[in-house]
Amino acid sequence: RKNQFMPDYWELPGGKIETEEGEEDALARELQEELGINTIRTRLKHVMTHRYKDKTVNLSIYSVESYKGKVTGKEGQDVRWCNLRDLSNYKLLPTMSVIINRICLPEYYWITPDKGNSKLLLEKCQNHLSTGTKILQLRSKDFIEQSYIEIIHRLCQSYEARLILNVPNKTFKEPCDGWHLTSDELLNYKKRPCTNNKLLGASAHNMKEAKYAEAISVDYISLAPIEETPSHPNAVPLGWVVAKDIVSKSNLPVYLLGGMGKDSLDRALNINAQGVAGISRI
Repeated sequence: RKNQFMPDYWELPGGKIETEEGEEDALARELQEELGINTIRTRLKHVMTHRYKDKTVNLSIYSVESYKGKVTGKEGQDVRWCNLRDLSNYKLLPTMSVIINRICLPEYYWITPDKGNSKLLLEKCQNHLSTGTKILQLRSKDFIEQSYIEIIHRLCQSYEARLILNVPNKTFKEPCDGWHLTSDELLNYKKRPCTNNKLLGASAHNMKEAKYAEAISVDYISLAPIEETPSHPNAVPLGWVVAKDIVSKSNLPVYLLGGMGKDSLDRALNINAQGVAGISRI
């Protein structure tokens, strides 16, 4: 919808919680007042804090999974349905940009195995993309030829998916949709190393690293390991209690890794994580 007081800007519907009102009651009231719909089923997706120059606001972001009624601008505002991929074409309020970045991220992503023959890896990439994977992280501890990156990037584009590179000696000019920093790389940067139109993720293993990632404005955190994992047999798992605490104190979307599969997704979403990621079980 268009903002009433700043008509050049667009925003998602919503508003403030009234005194002695619960979040879901406020959501139902705002959507009825603004759009004329009655919510049936909603789900809390994210909780975050946004700081303005003069105040700090706590934001709860919900997805409306079913409702009754016809969407109309009941307060005289312009209202428009929009594909997530087209939202970058709209002039959004600053808070909306942060929220949109989060809701455009999928609930899981796949990480390629570090070793393996390139033809077999391409087949695995195609299999994952054809079954709905929307972010693919190409990970390697060794140098990868740009021509090979280009092949995988074109494959991702053909499925409207994004390619994230997790490789050594990043130039941040490679043909891809973003980059992923290891925790060691993360701590070497004082500011975000790439432009905002690219996706930037970072690995974190504790609260300190998660907060550092937030300070340099990465787009998401991969928190690991949550459980024991064969790819890092000597790593001590954080466990779900610690993971929940870090997620609750982070303003960034957090993916959980380490022993995670799609069967872990509901549990991850229940602690307000963005989702899960992994190699063998995704």
